[in-house]
Amino acid sequence: MSPTRWVELTSAIGIITKNGAGGGTYAQRDIAFKFANWVSVEFELYLVMEFQRLKAKEQELLGWTAKRELSKINYRIHTDAIKSHLIPEEVTREQANIIYAEEADVLNVAMFGMTAKQWREANPDMKGNIRDYATINELICLSNMENINAVLINDGMPQGERLVKLNQIAIQQMQVLEDNSGRKLLK
Repeated sequence: MSPTRWVELTSAIGIITKNGAGGGTYAQRDIAFKFANWVSVEFELYLVMEFQRLKAKEQELLGWTAKRELSKINYRIHTDAIKSHLIPEEVTREQANIIYAEEADVLNVAMFGMTAKQWREANPDMKGNIRDYATINELICLSNMENINAVLINDGMPQGERLVKLNQIAIQQMQVLEDNSGRKLLK
């Protein structure tokens, strides 16, 4: 039976035939994939593997987006504590920005062992900032530290003491998050 006759008899949806020059049998993409899978096992295997690769890449991107959003939400809690307790009303916007940057660097030093400027100098070819290259576990820890630092700021603890305390917390939390006993909490 010809494709044209089959389409007429079955009222096939998603398949059309054209006669003449430039003619042929055309199918909706999913129908064409199914037919190609039936014709070639190799094609079906390629399609399945490509689908799995794309889904894994999608999950990777979603995970990265989620971890950055988590970090941004907690950043707001942190900056509100800074604004309320560390920035006098008499300072200019530029001076306030310096205080915010210094407090962000307290977290960077406690977590990564370097300031944002030190990271940029060590990585001149990389775009973004140190946090853009952090693992999900590092960002979870950093997010926790933002909340803890906000509490410590509210309690009036001096910056040097907060840095030491936050570094101890970062070490402890990273050990838990990256437990080497085979019990990975998050990846």
